[in-house]
Amino acid sequence: MTTAGHTPLTVLGIETSCDETAAALVRLAADGSGKILSNVVRSQLDLHAVYGGVVPEIAARAHVELLDAAILQALGEAGLTLDQVDGVAAAAGPGLIGGLIVGVTTAKAIALGLGLPFIAVNHLEAHALTPGLTDRLAFPYLLLLVSGGHTQSLVVKDVSNYERLGTTLDDALGEAFDKAAKLLGLGYPGGPEVECMAAKGRPTVKLPRPMVGREEPHFSLAGLKTALRHEAMARAPLSEQDIADLCASFQEAVADIVADRTARAFELYEEHAGRGAQRILVVAGGVAANQRLRSALATTARKHIFRLVVAPPELCTDNAAMIAWAGAMRLVRGLTDDLSAPARARWPLDPDAPPALGAGVKA
Repeated sequence: MTTAGHTPLTVLGIETSCDETAAALVRLAADGSGKILSNVVRSQLDLHAVYGGVVPEIAARAHVELLDAAILQALGEAGLTLDQVDGVAAAAGPGLIGGLIVGVTTAKAIALGLGLPFIAVNHLEAHALTPGLTDRLAFPYLLLLVSGGHTQSLVVKDVSNYERLGTTLDDALGEAFDKAAKLLGLGYPGGPEVECMAAKGRPTVKLPRPMVGREEPHFSLAGLKTALRHEAMARAPLSEQDIADLCASFQEAVADIVADRTARAFELYEEHAGRGAQRILVVAGGVAANQRLRSALATTARKHIFRLVVAPPELCTDNAAMIAWAGAMRLVRGLTDDLSAPARARWPLDPDAPPALGAGVKA
């Protein structure tokens, strides 16, 4: 994914965009391969579970308390000191602004104190570039990004070069799973809870598949979520089997929607990536851990003669190894930032993409 022959680089990555406080060391070798030297993630799950979702102020305060120790642990596990680091990268957006400021400020302080390059990393770009670390994929490839509040399909052409094909018109996949879990009285985070209950249920409840068959490759989950609420209210009080069946039906509907929308992205890929471009689908982000979704995407990929690549589970969710890797990929290209670089609550990968029409569109 990069030109061989450069000097090996070791980058410290910091991730504080939501509710995971993370630090990692990654090395980019002279031949372009990558190696994770350490990857520390300190979860805040217990702090937020009682509220059924992430509380931004609590998350930011926890990052302040946890980040220094996470960085020291990452350095210790890598067997390195800060004077052996070539650059410092931090997730600078998109995400919860309070948490982002903690990570960006810490990274800038380290970079300033040691005279190191600072790299402001787009959290979404970090997900997009992870296949270079795990599978050494060359550009271009098609990316289905299902991370936090984002659901998008993009052509990944190079570092800092992305073309968005589709986005969500309302809820993202992760949000839809969380809201479905809360509606059915399940725990947080919602994705694993819904998947666990779905395994005990039957997909017998009739639910809609919004956007299926449409020409534009966008996603919409709000109508499905509303239909699930109506079905749950009609069956109240819900038995455990009712909840399991509703989860199975909801998950099956999501799988059908994602498979159909991705199939449309397949049809558009060569037009945007260039004739003869390699046919690879990369799935990144926390929802990629859902096994039913993976199965549906594997079937669709085979049908359209695409190779499916999914990051390892520990790199699907928020982590600092992907931030460090993206930082290294930018650093080797001379794409560094000065200390005035801001934290950004929103930061689209393709700012020139035409707007999708819909309330709450996630760019």
